[in-house]
Amino acid sequence: MTTAKFLLPLAASAVLLGACTVGPDFKAPEASTPATWHDALATQSALSGETRVTAEADPDPQWWRSFNDATLTSLIDRATRGNLDVQIAVVRIAEARASERSIAAAGLPSINASASYTHEDVGQGLASSSSSAPPGGNPGLAALVDSLTKPVNIYQGSLDASWELDLFGRVRRSVEAANASTVAAIGNRDDALVTLQAEVAQTYAQLRAAQASRDTALADLVAEQQILDLTRERASNGLVTDLDVESATSAVGTLEASLAQYDQQIAASLNGLAVLLGEAPGALDAELATATPIPPPPPQVPVGLPASLARRRPDIRVAEAQLHRQTAEVGVAVAQFYPDISLTGQVGQESTKPGDITKWANNFYSFGPSVSLPIFQGGQLRANLKLAKADQAEAALSYRKTVLGALQDVDNALSAYRAELRRHQALEKTVSAETKALALATNQYKNGVSTFIDVLTAENTLEQQRQQFIQSTLTLTTDVVTLYKALGGGWQQQEEVKS
Repeated sequence: MTTAKFLLPLAASAVLLGACTVGPDFKAPEASTPATWHDALATQSALSGETRVTAEADPDPQWWRSFNDATLTSLIDRATRGNLDVQIAVVRIAEARASERSIAAAGLPSINASASYTHEDVGQGLASSSSSAPPGGNPGLAALVDSLTKPVNIYQGSLDASWELDLFGRVRRSVEAANASTVAAIGNRDDALVTLQAEVAQTYAQLRAAQASRDTALADLVAEQQILDLTRERASNGLVTDLDVESATSAVGTLEASLAQYDQQIAASLNGLAVLLGEAPGALDAELATATPIPPPPPQVPVGLPASLARRRPDIRVAEAQLHRQTAEVGVAVAQFYPDISLTGQVGQESTKPGDITKWANNFYSFGPSVSLPIFQGGQLRANLKLAKADQAEAALSYRKTVLGALQDVDNALSAYRAELRRHQALEKTVSAETKALALATNQYKNGVSTFIDVLTAENTLEQQRQQFIQSTLTLTTDVVTLYKALGGGWQQQEEVKS
């Protein structure tokens, strides 16, 4: 009756306090983004007659398809499946989920079964003494001692159960923190996907730019060789000097030397793409050997509004999850100040003979609550709470820093794209003009109207402008890729990873 009077109030308290969870509750922070992008000129529809940047729509999650390059699309799809960094991130999600389940198990009852066999022989010394007793001793006493000191076999089996009631939410806060860690792991996976897709697109554009530069150098080499042949012919007729021949020969040699540089760039890009796809260097050489144009930017680049950035950028969602985890850890630290109350029990059977272990008389049991109350920890609990609050403050600052960094990334990408677009348009006009200038200089040189210096100057200028135009096309494409990466697109279409 006394036991029942004690357990009933305890059970009632458990019911009343079961929903009590100490510590602060997490509230998602406000991203505090501006209404418009800082580089407003980049989103004006009148910026270019070819490409329009607009904030009227969010970016396409599969932005690489807007380049209309089937090879690029195939490479990104294969990289998503085969890249090792993404696979590592997926494994870390599985690790986080397993840790979450392990922590959640602490709030459930635990039951253990045990069995033991013990052989006790504690009377050897006494038995020896009684057997060697002097004549005339008490034989009854000796027999009693012998019976009490005989070896004993003890057989025991039992079930032990314990359950921490978690009245103040220490386990629940730990589970909350573990769940936030899982969300962060998923965000890191998404961030790895965004980075991977951008790297594949940029490396692919670099490959096509190197191939275009090599083809341009080869075409210039053919034209330069023709001029060299013409110069030698004119020199043999005394129309030009040997200086013109040597200058033309030097120009041919310079172009031939540049081919090795482009070959190295092509090899590096091919190897980089192979590794990004999770394959060995050289695996894509045959597939990508044929040169194709650099994928041009799409006619329209939607960027959305700053307010939508927080839900797209994986690193912002990771920072939010880390803040959530640190907030839950504050609750764990607060719960350490409160008592731990557990219910424990044991039921089993014990016998000296195997055949008697199932008899009711050999049963035993025990049950009851246990309470552990921290009284003096040398300041450890207060230090842990202070540390948890400091970690929470740091996570809050990191979140704000991540948001500002994301806004900066987008505005920088918009500014770079706008500036390169204007440069690209100017270079396109320059290449057209220099092509006409070389044709005029070559024609005048053939007719003896101008000197070889005019032709050489026109050639060098056109070659430089062509290569600059190719590099500008590459920069323009990579700027668009960088913009999409800054906007955080590319992970939304991926399936949820199952552990």
